[in-house]
Amino acid sequence: MKRNGYRPSTSLYDDFPSRSLFDWLDVAGFGRSSESSTSPSVNIAETGNDFRVEMAVPGMQKENFKVELDNNTLTIQAEASHNSEESNGENVNYARKEFSYHSFRRSFYLPNTVENDKIEAQYQDGILKLIIPKREEAKPKPVKTIQIS
Repeated sequence: MKRNGYRPSTSLYDDFPSRSLFDWLDVAGFGRSSESSTSPSVNIAETGNDFRVEMAVPGMQKENFKVELDNNTLTIQAEASHNSEESNGENVNYARKEFSYHSFRRSFYLPNTVENDKIEAQYQDGILKLIIPKREEAKPKPVKTIQIS
């Protein structure tokens, strides 16, 4: 809303009708911040039948991920810690011992044109892939020729 030519702030939804899904899909960014935490890169594609999300998260295991859907908000989070040296039960005095811990949390707002109950997720070769099917009414319709009488 403009008042006297001044627009104090823009909301995520101010220009919603003119934006595509992927311009406003990421609403939360990652959660916890630390020196070793980064927000993973995401590719989002749309086909006629679904949306496809690919997230680059190498070095993780599928057990590290938690994917949740709350109303229309899809949240992907992960935590992993790696011990670079292990003592194997021995009494060891470390000169150096490094631990690595990283986590992220990304949330996405999904439109009401998707099949929430049919979302699929797969983790392979460092890429988390989600397929989010569209509802039948949201899929593109073929061009129909109308006969003129």
